[in-house]
Amino acid sequence: MKVLFLPFLQIPSGHHHAADAISSYFKQLDPSIQCKKVDILHHTFGYGEKVISNLYLYAIQTMPAFYSWLYKNKAYDRIKSNKTFYFYELLFLNSLKNLLKKEKPDLVICTHSLPSHLLNHLKHKNNLSIPVINVYTDFFVNILWGIQHIDVHFVPSVKIKQYLESKNVKPDRIFVTGIPVHPKIKKKKERFEQKSEFHVLIAAGNLGVAPIESFFQKNKPSTKIKYHVLCGKNKKLFKKINQLGNPNIIPIAYISCKEEMNSLYDQMDLVLTKPGGVTISECLLKHIPMFIVHTLPGQEELNEAFLLKHDLVLNKIYPLQKDQLDKTLLSFLENTDKRQKHQEKLNEYMKSQVDMMDVIKQLFSQDIHKRLFGE
Repeated sequence: MKVLFLPFLQIPSGHHHAADAISSYFKQLDPSIQCKKVDILHHTFGYGEKVISNLYLYAIQTMPAFYSWLYKNKAYDRIKSNKTFYFYELLFLNSLKNLLKKEKPDLVICTHSLPSHLLNHLKHKNNLSIPVINVYTDFFVNILWGIQHIDVHFVPSVKIKQYLESKNVKPDRIFVTGIPVHPKIKKKKERFEQKSEFHVLIAAGNLGVAPIESFFQKNKPSTKIKYHVLCGKNKKLFKKINQLGNPNIIPIAYISCKEEMNSLYDQMDLVLTKPGGVTISECLLKHIPMFIVHTLPGQEELNEAFLLKHDLVLNKIYPLQKDQLDKTLLSFLENTDKRQKHQEKLNEYMKSQVDMMDVIKQLFSQDIHKRLFGE
């Protein structure tokens, strides 16, 4: 069996992490399954993908307000939810057809909305019989996702399940899996013993784009909290944090090993993070409390709104006033009652999710496979 995963762009993102996570589940179930990941943009335009990736990073860092407006207006405006994207079809449809012809997959899994839209179009025109699964990597559904003709949907929340049902997707084709987390990231039980020292992880994202430096320019950490700063692939940030020479501020370079990341999570009492789907989902799985430390324009703003509305994060702490970081975090960490109540919120939310391996096993069950995919 061959499974083709379709993310978008080659920069490390939730689309790739979700694809890698599900691929690992397939391999656990049956090592003979072939899993291949292809970025349709790179496949179509080659090195042009790098130019577009750099333009995206430039836009979100230098023109955040404009990018935010553009994303919400072009990708999330529900008034335009039935819009046809002829431009994308013109650019990518033939390339995608050639890719499918070349790879001959038995199953296609979309972790980004663009390939999902294209495959939905092909299925609508009866030009594709291969089963397709949508894997949503944010806490909302942008209008580019193909929906009606996609065979199965892995969704992050009951709210999105209900949204898809309102679009006439059959309930038995929707699985509330959460945003996929690698199987080596294991659940963790919170303990509420009294501590003299706490460990806080600052997750700036794989690219290290959050304004971490300004935190420690405005705040002098006390000895009660050790800050572990994930710098991603931002070598300049790693160097600057290291040059602070503060034993309570520990820079950490990019971590590719999932066991190492799991072990790091297990040491943490709290995480400061961006509202990107993957880090948030890993922390939800491990029941680690979170504050929002920085939000990129577009997708992350919409994720943030969902997380705050449902009390899945404690709050956002930006912009941060001088010498308020430790005070804000300790007001939660040293309050056992607050921590227990927050855990109850997380427990309630996580009850709705089904185990990813159980879902994948169901897909391989002969009767269920035939019902879902009509084979």
